[in-house]
Amino acid sequence: MPIRRPLLLLCCAGVAVLGTACGQPRTEAGTPVAASASATTATAPAASRGALDPCALLGPADRSAAGLTSPGVAKRVGEASACDYTEPGTFGVTITVDGTSGLADLRTEHGRAEPLRIGAHDALRVADEQADDGTCAVLLGTGESASVHVDVSNSSFSDTALACDRARTVADLIEARL
Repeated sequence: MPIRRPLLLLCCAGVAVLGTACGQPRTEAGTPVAASASATTATAPAASRGALDPCALLGPADRSAAGLTSPGVAKRVGEASACDYTEPGTFGVTITVDGTSGLADLRTEHGRAEPLRIGAHDALRVADEQADDGTCAVLLGTGESASVHVDVSNSSFSDTALACDRARTVADLIEARL
C-alpha cells in the first residue's frame, strides 16, 4: 500500500523539527526571519502578497499565542516552501505551503484524516491516535490544487492529542491570511 502524501510530509516535517528541537539548527534550512518582517507582512491578505511566505503567516503575537518564542526558519520540504518553529525540548511546528496538492489529493486511508472546517477553509486533521507518537497535522485547503500544512511534533514522541491541539491553534491563527 503506497504512503500517502500527508503522512510522508508529516514524517519529513517531524524529522526536521526534531533535528532542530535538539538545538542543532540546520544551516541548509535557511535563515531566521526577522520579527519585524513577520509583523509587517503577517496581516496582509495572501492575494496582495502574491505567493504565500510560510514564515510570514505567524506574526509575533500569533507566535506567542501558539507558545512559540522565536521567529521561524525558512526551509524547503520537497518543492514546497516551509517554515520551522522550534521550542527546544518541547515541540516544533512546520508550516508548509503546497502549491501542487489540494485536500482531495491528500486524503489518507484507514480513517486517519478527520474533515474539519477552519474559518472559510475546508481542512483535514491527520493523526494516528493509536500510535500516540506526538505528531499531528492540520491540512488547510487553499484551492483545488493547493494547501497549507501545519505539522506538529512533540519532542517527547507522545501525547498526540496535545500535538493536535497545537496544530489546530496554529491553523486557526493563520487561516484568515490564506
